[in-house]
Order: sequence, then C-alpha cells, then structure tokens
Amino acid sequence: MLLRGRLPSPSASLWSGPTRPVEPRQGRSYGPGPSGFPYLPAARKSGASPPELTLYAPSAANSDDVAEATPTRRRDIAELHQSMRILWKPLGFSRRLLQVEWCRPSESVSLSTITRTLVPRLRKAPSVFWLGQRQGFPTMPETEASMRDPELFSPPSGVRGMTELDRTAFKKTVSIPVLKARKDVVNRLMRALKRVALQRPGIKRVVEDPEDEDSRLIMLDPFKMLSVESFEKAELGALEELDVSPQLSEYNLELTYENFKSEEILRAVLPEGQDVTSGFSRVGHIAHLNLRDHQLPFKHLIGQVMIDKNPGLTSAVNKTSNIDNTYRNFQMEVLSGEEKMLTKVRENNYTYEFDFSKVYWNPRLSTEHGRITELLRPGDVLFDVFAGVGPFAIPAARKNCTVFANDLNPESHKWLLHNCKLNKVDQKVKVFNMDGRDFLQGPVREELMRQLGLSTEAKPSVHIVMNLPAKAIEFLGVFRSLLDGQPSSSELLPTVHCYCFSKDANPAQDVCQRAGDVLGVPLEASSSVHLVRNVAPNKEMLCITFQIPAATLYKTQALSVENPEEPSLKRQRTDDSVSEPQITSDS
Repeated sequence: MLLRGRLPSPSASLWSGPTRPVEPRQGRSYGPGPSGFPYLPAARKSGASPPELTLYAPSAANSDDVAEATPTRRRDIAELHQSMRILWKPLGFSRRLLQVEWCRPSESVSLSTITRTLVPRLRKAPSVFWLGQRQGFPTMPETEASMRDPELFSPPSGVRGMTELDRTAFKKTVSIPVLKARKDVVNRLMRALKRVALQRPGIKRVVEDPEDEDSRLIMLDPFKMLSVESFEKAELGALEELDVSPQLSEYNLELTYENFKSEEILRAVLPEGQDVTSGFSRVGHIAHLNLRDHQLPFKHLIGQVMIDKNPGLTSAVNKTSNIDNTYRNFQMEVLSGEEKMLTKVRENNYTYEFDFSKVYWNPRLSTEHGRITELLRPGDVLFDVFAGVGPFAIPAARKNCTVFANDLNPESHKWLLHNCKLNKVDQKVKVFNMDGRDFLQGPVREELMRQLGLSTEAKPSVHIVMNLPAKAIEFLGVFRSLLDGQPSSSELLPTVHCYCFSKDANPAQDVCQRAGDVLGVPLEASSSVHLVRNVAPNKEMLCITFQIPAATLYKTQALSVENPEEPSLKRQRTDDSVSEPQITSDS
C-alpha cells in the first residue's frame, strides 16, 4: 500500500480555491462519516481491485508538500480503517488532507514507520478549512478548538473598576461552533444535542442560516465541543438518523450586557481576586444584600445588576447595621431601584405582607417554619413568644391548632393581625403585643394552668416556640416555678423549641449547657438539638427542643427537690431516651 498525503503550501493562507479530485479507480468516492473519519468498505470481494479512497487536495499544492511512505504489505479493509483512525485522530478538527491509493506491495513496512514519517509533517502543517464548505462559515481551526480561552464568556477587560453601570461597555464578539441542519429536523435534533447546546442568558440557540433559508444553525457550547470527536455515540447516531452532517462551522456571536450572568459581570468589574457577591435574600420584590467593605465602592452597581438579572426584583437594599435593637429590625440603605419597602411574600403556601424596613423577616428560615409545623397535630396548643409577622403562628392555625402569638414590635403586631386575616385564621389566633417575659408569665401561664387541669383524655400537646436566637435562652428562667400544684402526667408537660446562636466548637453541648444553667436542671439527657443554618463562619443557628422538667415548672416540685426524702420526686421523670445532645439537620 502506498500512503500519500497532500498539504497546502506552508506559505499559503487558508485554502479556499479550486480543488483537484483524484478519481477513484472504480468510480467510488468516500466522504467523511459521522465521526469525522472517511467511510471505508466493510469488506472486499475476492478478486476485486481495492478501491481508492479520495479526499480533495488543493490543486496548487507543491510537490515538496507530499509526504510519502514506503510500500507495505496488503491489509484488509478493517485493518486499514483502524490505521486511518490512528493517523487522523491526532489531526483533530482541521481535517488535514490526505490522498490514499492502493498498489501492489513489494515489501513490508510497519505502521509505526508510516506514522513516524507522515504524522510529524502533518502536525507542522497550518490548519485549513474543510474544502467545499460554505463561504462565510469556516470550520474552526484546530488551534482554536483545542485551546479554549477560559475567559471566552467573560465581559471585556475594560469594565474593570466601573462604579456606575454602563451597559454598552459589555459588548463582545466570540467565535463558537455551530452545526447546520435542515429546519424540519431542528426540534428533534435539539433534544438529542441537549448536552452540547449553548446555554447563555438571552441567546437563541437556533438561528437562521443567512445562506440557506431551508437550514438553521445550532449553536454549540465551545467548551464541550472541541472537535467533531466531542460528540457522544448517541449524538452521532441521532445525526446519522436525521441525515445531518457532523461537520462544524465557526460562527461569530455578539454578546451584550444581557448575555452575561450577574456573577460574571461582578467578577469582571470588582478588583481582581476580591470576593464576588452574587447571592442575596429575596423578600418579595426586594433583594436584601449584606455587602463587605471592599464591595461598598461598587454598591450601587451591584444593586442594579441584581435587579437587572433577577426578574421581579425592583429594589436592592444593603444592611448597614446588625439586628441588635429591641424590635429586631435593622437599618438599611437602598442601593438601586424603588424605595418602596412594603412587600408581599409567599412561603409554604401562605401569604405574608409587611414593611420590610420595620419588621423582621428571614426567607432562609422557611424550611424551619415548615419543620415545626410538621411536629404539630390538630388540636395542639402553640405559644409563639416572638411571633414576628406570623410564619410559625399562621401555618399552625391552619392546621387547626390553638395559637397564642406575641411580639413586642408594634409594627410586627400590626402585620401579624393583618396576615391572620389575609390567611383566614384570625379566629384561631390570639395576638398579643407584650414583652416576652410578660407574655410567658401572663397569658402563657394562665393557659397552661387551664390546659394541664383538664382530664387526661382531653389534654392536647403544648408547644412553646422561642425564635429570638440572640437572647431566647435568657428567657428560659421564666419557666422556673411558673405553675402551682403538680402535673398528673409528665407526658403532658410543655415542649419548648428554643433558638440560639453558638460559636462553640461543639455547638450542641454548648447550647445544652447554657439552657440547662438557666433552667437550673441538666438537659443533656432529655433534649435534642437541630442545626438550622450556618449564619457566619464559626457561627451556627440551632434549635434546642426539650420538655420542661416538672421539677422546674411547678413550685411544689421545686420545693421537693430541696427535700430528697419527698416520695413524690420519684414519680417525676423526664424523657431520657437520648443519652447525649445530638445535632440533626435537614441537609
């Protein structure tokens, strides 16, 4: 076999001129297959002359551009096909032009000899366009396909340091691979090419072919499609079934501000190496950010980008102080958009309305609100000591629980009443505007005495939620000797869900120790701790759940603790099914 390759002259530019085909001996030619390799016959009939495989070569190719190999022994077609794949594979996307002829072998030479002779010269040859391509959509050169710029979809470098948003400065043109297909098969083809199709904000993945009204161009992800060989077997099968050539072309795509993601924009604008803010808490139409010091010079731009890139947002605010006042709200600054803070949110199928600048609301607690609601059964009693605008109280009321909800903030009290009516549970929720201690010592004490005085069959479960993480543990002391008399059953004692923060290396042990110290009784054996969320580095928000010990809750039991000979003490036990504090989490 004589293997001969023809290449364009090194001095020539990308070839687009006429071509000189070498006619096959039996009138047969073989074009590229789905994998990018030439088709070869599966078998050769005995006695028939082997066909010649022809690929087009430039007619202007110089004689010194021909690489020849010495004759080798005859191989069957399958072995030749494998050899050609080995030779073609290093050539990648550029489709170096080869001419293969059959001849009678006169001596043997190994395939490795051919490879050592031919491939090095092919590697040095310049990349060329696929001959016979449509002018205007050239095949992407190998150098571009194999070395993608990681900043391909990054905004222009000139936007670095921008403090006032200029959307026109984000224009950029990039080259991406496209696949030509008949318009009547595009929908089916897109389902098969879902993995490699381009996905960018505001970009249509299928565009008209300016040179063929019956065809469309499918934009592909340049990082997934480095060459035709990047197609998976199933994708090549779909191309063959729909009679679509796997040949890729180059397409110049113009990107604008609308086509970049918020994180890409901020990474390009902020000083290199600085943390990028792309996350925020969404409260209705408001984006709530918590910017760091190095981001403050860009705060107005950041706010506007968040509004632009998140449909439905019309305002962006930044917290300027911690939640450290009596009413649990914080100072905020409007970064961009409207200053209207009256908003509506939807959480767990319930609707809440409030003025975000005057009340406490954290959308990151929606899972926790749902978790506590799941613990309740119809007919149970819930005391919500720090109710806010009602995210615990309202779902509990809709579950046919009796709810007592309290908040010290007059604005929260107002919106709590409003939201009870909005969700049609105003007849099931008793609302109070009191200090948490006064609420526990007044309405809670009175209702507990009434509930625990009922017959055993009629007594519901009682839950007390205390969602004030910074200070709730301090309020646990109110439960000491809160009630008179003694309970008839320890199973009916109130269950407390107390929220708190911890920076300790062992947060579960920390909150158990602190809560137990305030109550005056160890809680390690009778409590569980749930990890709610990570608030900051080395700072966790947790919920400790326990049943108030009778020895703590009742005055007579508290007295009997001082007298170990009192027999009634032996009848009072807490749930000791948990030997040590444990942390549970939804994650």
